[in-house]
Amino acid sequence: MQLGSLRQLTLVSFALVLVPLVVLLWHSQITLGRMGEIATNEAEFSVAMVRRVNSLESFSVDIERLIRQYHVLDKAELKELSDKYVERFTEALGSLCVQLENSQECHVLSERLTWFQSYDRLSDQLLLDAQLAEFRRALTELGQSVDSLLDDRIKKRQGYVSSVQQTQAWLTALLVSISLMLIIFGSQLILRPVRKLEHVIQAISLQEDELPEISNSGPKELILVERKLHRLAERLTQLEHLRHALLRHASHELKTPLASIKEGCSLLTEQVVGELTEQQMEVMSLLNSSTDRLNTLIMQLLDYNLLLQQAKPDFQWLKTATLIEEFITDNRLALQQNKHELDTKIELNQVYADAKLFRRILDNLLSNAIAHGSKGRPINIKLYQEKHVQVLDVSNRGQKISPEQRAILFEPFNRGEGKRNDRIIGSGLGLSIVADCARMMRGKVEIVDVDYADVCFRVSIPLTEKK
Repeated sequence: MQLGSLRQLTLVSFALVLVPLVVLLWHSQITLGRMGEIATNEAEFSVAMVRRVNSLESFSVDIERLIRQYHVLDKAELKELSDKYVERFTEALGSLCVQLENSQECHVLSERLTWFQSYDRLSDQLLLDAQLAEFRRALTELGQSVDSLLDDRIKKRQGYVSSVQQTQAWLTALLVSISLMLIIFGSQLILRPVRKLEHVIQAISLQEDELPEISNSGPKELILVERKLHRLAERLTQLEHLRHALLRHASHELKTPLASIKEGCSLLTEQVVGELTEQQMEVMSLLNSSTDRLNTLIMQLLDYNLLLQQAKPDFQWLKTATLIEEFITDNRLALQQNKHELDTKIELNQVYADAKLFRRILDNLLSNAIAHGSKGRPINIKLYQEKHVQVLDVSNRGQKISPEQRAILFEPFNRGEGKRNDRIIGSGLGLSIVADCARMMRGKVEIVDVDYADVCFRVSIPLTEKK
């Protein structure tokens, strides 16, 4: 097990959490043992006191019987036997009176016992009856004193038990709270490097320029993963630069010969170098359409490459009236050629977005609607807000998109199944550019079903700044 490893950190965290629980268990065992010892002692004390009281009552009956027999029969043997019981009574009374501090009943009984030992049968019968009655009364009160003593001790022990229970409750709450804090602390120690990895992965996915610095402390396994992610990010950056350079150079290298080919086709089509036959004109028409399509594809590649090179969007408040007016003006010719009417419903005076990215979204969605929508049918554009999200809907009439196609339509170089109105095979980058533009502005694009059109593309951009 390596020092500072994730396994060690987990085991130490569990061990720290268990320490307060072990302390609580240890204290509970000690308290339980103490309570058991107290209960045993109290039970033994109560039994001993009750037995002594019962012994005194038994001795008192024998003493009274022997003294009365001696008073009637006048036998020395009865006097000796009664004195022996008096001595036993005195011994038992002494051990009992030790527990009853300053008991008046013990003093009275001691006086009566002294009188019994010096008793002379010639004494008055009434005096004997009075002494025996006082003896019984004192013995009864002694029993009551013992009961009171036992009741007081029980109340004290109950109070002690209550205090111990309260202390145990507070201690349990304290130690459980400490355990919870240790659990939170341990989980933070484990989750902190994991969150760091999440931040690194998020930074890589967002193509941020700088990644969080590599941690100097923490589990070695996670630090190793973090270093690998940094190396992966460097490799992805290199590959991204290579891809941008390839697209840029390839597109520019293609534009030069394409311009020459297009210029030559124009000269031939205009019959500057000589008249062409009808079949030759048909071939030139095909060449002109192919060069136009190739030029469109190259422009889309350049646009896609430029979009990939844009690091971060520049958010600002855009006036929708000016933005939509410029958008309609730039696309009026394409709308007129395909006999489309543009139905706009703008509910927002301002839009918080990147001007270039938002304009790319509008242009590509409108181009897609013109290319795949039914000619002569209106194209709807709605701009509104739902809670804290700005929503742009661009919808058209025409062939509906199947659920299978919806899942892959926004991926680069993927084209839909439907044929374009201009019979040109697209590059499959238009909707991918829309998705990337929306993603760069922390939004998304999706195909939704509406009741007023067959196809509707919805772009949602979160509103991150109040007006």
